[in-house]
Amino acid sequence: MIYIIFIVSLAVLLIGSDWLIESAEKIGLSFGISPFIIGVTIVAFGTSLPELATSIAAVFSGTSEIVAGNVVGSNIANILLVLGLTTIVGNGIKLDFNIMEVDIPLLIISAILFYFAVADLQFTFIEAILFMIALIFFLYSTVAGNIDDGNDRPKVDPKKYVLLILGGLMVYFGATYTIYALEKIAENLGIAPSIIALTVVAVGTSLPEVIVSMAAARKGKHAIAVGNVLGSNIFNTYGVMAVPSFFGELKITEGIMDFAVPFMIVMTILFAFIVMTNKIGKWVGVMLVVLYVFYISQVI
Repeated sequence: MIYIIFIVSLAVLLIGSDWLIESAEKIGLSFGISPFIIGVTIVAFGTSLPELATSIAAVFSGTSEIVAGNVVGSNIANILLVLGLTTIVGNGIKLDFNIMEVDIPLLIISAILFYFAVADLQFTFIEAILFMIALIFFLYSTVAGNIDDGNDRPKVDPKKYVLLILGGLMVYFGATYTIYALEKIAENLGIAPSIIALTVVAVGTSLPEVIVSMAAARKGKHAIAVGNVLGSNIFNTYGVMAVPSFFGELKITEGIMDFAVPFMIVMTILFAFIVMTNKIGKWVGVMLVVLYVFYISQVI
């Protein structure tokens, strides 16, 4: 039965990702928003729902210490695993715009702010408010300066709005049940719970980003794929940390500061260097996946 749930939920996730990409792009273009900005905002936030839902649930269940680990693990997975697999599947990625002017600096700043916020092993209400303000600022600065005021915007079929919502829901529930099935399969195979948490759950909550970005790359929509990684990381850092803290106190474990957080910052800077040339080769993607395997081995 669990294998049927896995297959069905994965199929729902794949179909939902296609609907989400297509409808988000059409709707965004009708508002004069570029594909990259669509990836950074609509698609990125939609695919980050599992991280947010998992973190809120953790607070209510009294295991809030996994929230910070969820953010750090997902951000690392997005840069190394998601971007790596996307680049491999897309046989390289080419960007026809410069994302260094605003978006990359904001991404690096978010990673550094995260470090200073949790360095004292506390995440206060004031820090949560500041993170939410930073998220709003990111959205405003990203969207406001990238809207085409021309009159040649394509018209969008109202059905696309329905497909956008359905696609987002399918990605969310498809990912949720795929993670559940993977956990059960791992347990049936006798894999230790600690290993499951560090691998299956970490990769599982990044499944929407993986599937959506790979689907975008296969269709040649490289801007959406890269934007999804960048936007998801900023949403994780600010939103997934801040929102759960409004429901209860977040516990920050000391171990996360020893390796995971510094590694996340280094990988964020590496991401900046990689996209600086607006071209990511296939072998760079292979290198990123290898780095992710190294990260998992070190954490375990």
